[in-house]
Amino acid sequence: MLRAALTRLLSSLGVLWAAVTVVFVLSRASGDPVAQLLPENANPEQVAQMQATLGLDRPLIVQYLDFLGGLVRLDLGDSLLYREPVTSLIAERIPATALLAATALLITVVVSFLAGSIAAMRRGTGVDRTVMSLVLVGQSTPAFWVGILLVLLFGVQLRVLPAAGYGTLAHLVLPATTLAIFSVAVVARLLRSSLIEVMGQDHVRTARAKGAGEVRVLLAHSLRNASMPVITVLGLELGALLGGAILTEQIFNWPGIGRLTIDAISFRDFPLVQGTVVLFAATFIVVNLLVDLSYAIIDPRVRTEA
Repeated sequence: MLRAALTRLLSSLGVLWAAVTVVFVLSRASGDPVAQLLPENANPEQVAQMQATLGLDRPLIVQYLDFLGGLVRLDLGDSLLYREPVTSLIAERIPATALLAATALLITVVVSFLAGSIAAMRRGTGVDRTVMSLVLVGQSTPAFWVGILLVLLFGVQLRVLPAAGYGTLAHLVLPATTLAIFSVAVVARLLRSSLIEVMGQDHVRTARAKGAGEVRVLLAHSLRNASMPVITVLGLELGALLGGAILTEQIFNWPGIGRLTIDAISFRDFPLVQGTVVLFAATFIVVNLLVDLSYAIIDPRVRTEA
């Protein structure tokens, strides 16, 4: 088990290095940030001086090695837009994005497990078809469109929830719901399929033959075995939630990493773009590493094989 954990850890570090390298290359290929910082009539001497100030006059390999060294020290340089350390800017915005993503993930787990379980237990009935129809709508509807509709309905027409902003639980309802809808649909559909497969196995039929009710069959004999693929998808969905937070935060004026990323991209603030994208990549990789390690806890057979 320890060897398998170390192997996955080393593999994750390799993936993180590759992601960091791609981020560095793409940020340098996105355009010259000096053009954003200087007026259009700047002379070549001013351009050269600004490039030297930003370190852009050095060879790419030197810039790359400095970037890697800064990552190790958690020093990502200074933002060109805000004139503050990138690390400080990200640290200020992390709580808002973490709260939004965690709430959306909680909604995803609760609603999808209820919907998937009910659909599996009522397979082939009107309840099953209704749930699956709603799931299909959730999967096919763009999150930004859902967000705009929720703002118009609950924030503008009914005025029961704030349309934008940050600071209270009421402000969290609409953006978290918007962010969770697609993930709820994906996880509910997968859980239903997995439960139907598990509930047709011999040990479940034996439990039913012994008089176990459907709820007991679900909770004691089916749900744990059916949750393995669901956990994998939940790990992927957390990464998707972080990515989806970029648009959601913009729609609801949520002061998180997503809005910070959009501002950085618009201004070609490559130190800030690098910092936010590396954060998203590292979070995604760490979550998937934890998902891999959690298999051994959920299914003892995985621990034995490892």
